Amino acid sequence: MTEEVSIRVNFSKPMPLFPLDHVALLPQQILPLHIFEPRYIQMVDVALDGPGQIAMGTFAGDSWKQTYHGNPPVKPAVCVGQIVQHEHLDDGRYNILLQGVCRARIIEELPPDDERRYRLVRLSPIGVEQENAEGADNLRDWLSEHLTEEPLSRLTAAGEMLKLVDNEQLPASVLLEIVSFVLVSDDRTRYALLAEGDTERRSRLVRDSLIDLGDLIRKAVAQRPDEWPKGCSWN
Repeated sequence: MTEEVSIRVNFSKPMPLFPLDHVALLPQQILPLHIFEPRYIQMVDVALDGPGQIAMGTFAGDSWKQTYHGNPPVKPAVCVGQIVQHEHLDDGRYNILLQGVCRARIIEELPPDDERRYRLVRLSPIGVEQENAEGADNLRDWLSEHLTEEPLSRLTAAGEMLKLVDNEQLPASVLLEIVSFVLVSDDRTRYALLAEGDTERRSRLVRDSLIDLGDLIRKAVAQRPDEWPKGCSWN
């Protein structure tokens, strides 16, 4: 049995920004990270002395490849993450576990200064969840049907997802978040899910993504029917 813990985010204060080239974190997701760059080691040092929260961002475009050690532009939507576990290594590096807390949008960026090597961002929340998440409830019914049938039943995670679908104590909004980071791998869709505050529209995004994935699985099976699951792996 796990104890539910409420994590508060203070949007009145700037938060450290940790951008990557893909959407690595969504709400409810647990992300392991190895922190080795000096600026981000400093970021974790400071975060652990405070609320332990980091804004996980995504680089905008491909210019970050040439300007990574500077301040390449980032997309506006971020996921606020809470450091729930950390290991401080002898050489100063960190291994951390970051839990996605909520969606937010960057409203101001504060560049590094003489003392602080990393960027800070001021944030505003995206999409405060409604108690009656009708779209997420509809997705639960859709998943209950389609994860038990071809082609989505071939997904490695289908069985575990069905256990969550059948768990009526799990809020539909939380189920939607879990399905989003477990079954959706396309980075454009993941960013759309991060930037979208409306539960019903996120549910449609997940459903459409899984329909496309199902079509891809059908094509793979038709081309190599004797190599499943040996020749293909689906997360």
